[in-house]
Amino acid sequence: MIDFTNIKHIIFDLGGVILNIDYDLTVAAFKKLNLENYDTLFTKMQQSDLFSLLEIGKISPQEFRLQIKELTNKSISDSQIDKAWNTMLLDIPYARIDLLKRLGKEYNLYLLSNTNAIHIKEFTKILDSSLGAKDLSHIFKKVYYSHKIGMRKPNVAIFQYVLSDNSLTPSETLFIDDSPQHIKTAGELGINTFQITETISITDLFTNLT
Repeated sequence: MIDFTNIKHIIFDLGGVILNIDYDLTVAAFKKLNLENYDTLFTKMQQSDLFSLLEIGKISPQEFRLQIKELTNKSISDSQIDKAWNTMLLDIPYARIDLLKRLGKEYNLYLLSNTNAIHIKEFTKILDSSLGAKDLSHIFKKVYYSHKIGMRKPNVAIFQYVLSDNSLTPSETLFIDDSPQHIKTAGELGINTFQITETISITDLFTNLT
């Protein structure tokens, strides 16, 4: 586990850490739309240029939808594509939000997520229905979404940007993510890291602190 003695700042990933997600649901949903090779185009470990470009804001949601349509031989609507793409987004357990609120009294909290405009629109609905909130600004000092800043994990530049933007010292910073390639890059910069798995959640990590 992490030695929190010198930790002052914590950077959280969103999907798979705070928000429950299931990639397999979107794989199945896209296969129903005749995108049979979706699971080779997008995984937790890597993804094709199409999805990467959407996540750094280099293509618009409409351009993304048009390219998805070109990959299928079936007439599908924009709403069908959005629904399939958003199927992976599940819920936010209130215990995690409660934990974040308590941690915010002791540490500077930041959110760093690879995401896109289509997912954020749906995520906003999830927040509103489950927490009655429009965003997470009441929990985090700053929120960084990849499609807004034009960079995505695991590129070293996005970690350097967050560190520099907030004058964070790597040795005093903890980064929590569920993707090993993101953890690897952060660790190479001297940032303390912790990988969330299917058996270890953020509530487990902070059990002895809260």
